[in-house]
Amino acid sequence: MDVPEDVSLVQVIHDRREDIQPVTAVISQQVKHNREADYERWTQRISATARQFPGHCGVTVIRPEAGICSEYVTILKFDCYAHLKGWLDSKERQRCLEEAKPLIANTSTVQILTGFETWFTLPNRKRQPAPPRYKMAILTTLAVFGAVNLLNPLLLPLFSGLPRLLSSLIITYLVVLLLTYVVMPRLTKLFYRWLYPA
Repeated sequence: MDVPEDVSLVQVIHDRREDIQPVTAVISQQVKHNREADYERWTQRISATARQFPGHCGVTVIRPEAGICSEYVTILKFDCYAHLKGWLDSKERQRCLEEAKPLIANTSTVQILTGFETWFTLPNRKRQPAPPRYKMAILTTLAVFGAVNLLNPLLLPLFSGLPRLLSSLIITYLVVLLLTYVVMPRLTKLFYRWLYPA
């Protein structure tokens, strides 16, 4: 769901106050020519401010790349929609957006995503279909295989005193966290051209 920055999220997003799953905001901004350095400094300031808000789980900035994406894309993760909305609607963020107006060439958009759809979110592709399912399945299989074989030798000895199902549940949860916040964003960027051929 794409939302212009100047439109209240309350008007376009269903009430998710009871929603406690992790949520991601993908914010796309076109920066004016020769203002990139100022924008980079502004990004550092607003990211530092966002980290002070409850539920903040990390921020990734994807910079423009010739022939692929002309926009800056910020991927902002919170532990639930209520905390994300608290940041999006905050006075601190509004002040930061006012500071950025001289740097931005067009109206920014915010895309709200939940669950695993965020694994294959890439810059400037919000209006195009998702990658083919077989490609997503192959990439996810590789990521899960690598994460499981990395974590199992490290964590199994730590959980040897726990019931087998409980230790399996804990490791599975850690694998999902690793995939969501570390592995898949990097794999998706690495395999960008394969997932989204020109």
